[in-house]
Amino acid sequence: MALTLEEKKAVVAEVSEVAKRAFSAVAAEYIGVTVEEMTDLRVKARQDNVYLRVVKNTLARRALENTDFECMTGRLTGPLILAFSQEDPGAAARVAKDFAKENDRFEVTMLSVGGELLEPSDIDKLAKLPTRDQAISMLMAVMLAPTEKFVRTLNAVPTKLVRTVAAISDQKQQAA
Repeated sequence: MALTLEEKKAVVAEVSEVAKRAFSAVAAEYIGVTVEEMTDLRVKARQDNVYLRVVKNTLARRALENTDFECMTGRLTGPLILAFSQEDPGAAARVAKDFAKENDRFEVTMLSVGGELLEPSDIDKLAKLPTRDQAISMLMAVMLAPTEKFVRTLNAVPTKLVRTVAAISDQKQQAA
């Protein structure tokens, strides 16, 4: 069923709004993927806060104008599904990569982060980016390390003093 002009405008506006807030985008071909498999992909994407949408290429080009993902418009060919990461840059790449492992008919064709178009082979790099919580915990560990080392250093002085006094005491007891 063909979309009316109003429906097309709504799709363009929705995708454009999501693209303006997204951290990264992944485009993939899905020829031969069954409806059940696509439903599983959509469920997984929803769980990871990834916006997933099949959009006609002409509408996608219009939606991506004036966004960080405008670099993708030149390579939008064939039936594609677009995935936008809403919370962390690697979420869409992780969802697409995991689904592509299980489904050989699903092929990632483009990646984009921060206005830069990446090759599909770079999906591993993007998928390995830490989530927001992981990044915060890594930052906290780095910030906590100097304090921990300082406390251990301060604690070492009295510990060595106590061991030295205990060793001298043991020597005197053995000599007596």
